[in-house]
Amino acid sequence: MPSIVIETYIHVPIERCFDLSRSVDLHTDSMKHTGEKAIAGRTGGLIDLGETVTWEAKHFGIRQTLTSKITEFDYPNYFVDEMVSGAFKSFRHEHRFVAKGGQTLMTDIFSFESPLGFMGRLGNVLFLKSYMKRLLQKRNEIIKQVAESLP
Repeated sequence: MPSIVIETYIHVPIERCFDLSRSVDLHTDSMKHTGEKAIAGRTGGLIDLGETVTWEAKHFGIRQTLTSKITEFDYPNYFVDEMVSGAFKSFRHEHRFVAKGGQTLMTDIFSFESPLGFMGRLGNVLFLKSYMKRLLQKRNEIIKQVAESLP
């Protein structure tokens, strides 16, 4: 199962990073280039434990839907979203936050399984892992920009 780990330092309190990371609205803004929008479940505001959101977006030229659920939640330190249905065989996205001297270390751990057996594993190596890493990095850049621009 491929995993992607991304660490981002943000110069704001941990609570702001945590809340911006679970903002459906900010997620939508950060994924505008894919046309991503929330179409069911929690479609705006801050997602919470046990809630789901269904996303619609265009990836690799194909319109897709994916539903994820918040399965673990420890404010403001940690939350996990996991795929309920969608194009992956499975995924688990851990969001971890640690306050460090006036800033927050935000760590994403994204683990996923592709469908289609050998072909899916080959796709991971050839393009999917790097594509997902770029998406997560772009999302984190937007979170950082918004977090650090607020008073």
